[in-house]
Order: sequence, then structure tokens, then C-alpha cells
Amino acid sequence: MTTPIRRLAGLVPGWAKAVGAVVLVLAVLFAGLAMSVLPGLKDLFGTETHDRSGPALLESVQDISRYDAASGNFQVVVDLEKDAKYLPDALRGTRTLYVGAGTVDAYVDLGKVGADDVTVDEDRTSATLRLPHAALGEPALDPDRSYAVSKQRGLLDRIGDLFSDNPNSEQAVQKLAARHIGDAAKESALTERAEANTTDMLKGLLHSLGFTEVKVEYGAAS
Repeated sequence: MTTPIRRLAGLVPGWAKAVGAVVLVLAVLFAGLAMSVLPGLKDLFGTETHDRSGPALLESVQDISRYDAASGNFQVVVDLEKDAKYLPDALRGTRTLYVGAGTVDAYVDLGKVGADDVTVDEDRTSATLRLPHAALGEPALDPDRSYAVSKQRGLLDRIGDLFSDNPNSEQAVQKLAARHIGDAAKESALTERAEANTTDMLKGLLHSLGFTEVKVEYGAAS
């Protein structure tokens, strides 16, 4: 037996059903665009953020014996794109243009210098020091100088952002920026500069203690 609702649905032309589907898709698209253009609508329900974190606890203390002899400032522009395999970019995918600025320190680890690496003559006027080669520290991004220039997102990504506030949304580009800065530091002459500065520092210190001849060698420390 055919119900009245089924009989009524049978009277609706096929073109009307298609138009209705298109209108529904356009309504969803308009809602996503409106939310991206008017970010204030995201807080329509009066959401608030409260920091209820506890106090930071000191877990350990480590003595540092390295001499930071040089520091390099770097800047890189990261263009990171993520695509969905079977969906168009307009529907699913992101592309972020990010400017990362940070520093890399070059240091000499004086803690590796042993008693056999320091030679002093009997008159205490001449000294030879054997030190390890300078090394690079981890890249440190500066949050005050790093920022996202633009972020393009597909419709599904924009709609998903309306219901989530992920603090790690830029974590991928930040890690990529730090890696590029680290690679740039390796290509630079930062370690050579650090060794030259360390040599000048030690010579100045030992000359003030009465040594007239000071020789510093790198790569031979025990």
C-alpha cells in the first residue's frame, strides 16, 4: 500500500530534486566561507580559554661546560602543501606559507678537555691547548619573528576548524622551518667562527695570567 508521503514524493520532478541538492551544497559552502571570512562567528557560543596549569617543577640540573662562541641568525620561507589523494584541493587540502626566523649557536665543549690536553712549559710562559672541534646547537625558532603569511584550506578543513582549536596546527611548518635553519647553519662558517672566537678568548685569558706564547689546536682533545 502506498502512503500519502510516498505518493507526494513521486510527484516531485527529477529536476527539482537536483536543484534541491545543489542548493544544499551551496548552503554548506556559504557557511564555511562565512565562518572563514568572519572569524568572530566561531565564538558565537561564547567560548573562553582558561589557563589552569600548575606551577613548573624543576626536574633536574645539569652543569654546562661548553663555551658558546658564536650565534647565527637565520630566516627561511616554508611553503608546505598537503593534498588528499582522491579529493580536489578546493574540498580537502592545506597549503601554508610560513616565515621562520631563529638562531643556531656554535660552541666548544670545554668539558671534554682532559689533563693531557693542556701542556705548560717549566717556566709557565708557554702553553698548548688541544680542544674538540666546535659543534652546532639545536635551532631555536623566535616566536616574535616567525609567522604564517597565508594558509589555504579546503572546504572540509575549514569546516573542521570551526569545531576545533588545535594549538599544534602550525607544528609541522615550525619543525620544517627549524630543520631548514639547521641545514643552513651546517652550510655556513659558524663553527669556524666559533673556534676562532674561542682561540681569541683563551689567548686573552692566558696572556693576562702571564703566558707569552699560547697555542690552541682543535680536533685532538681526548
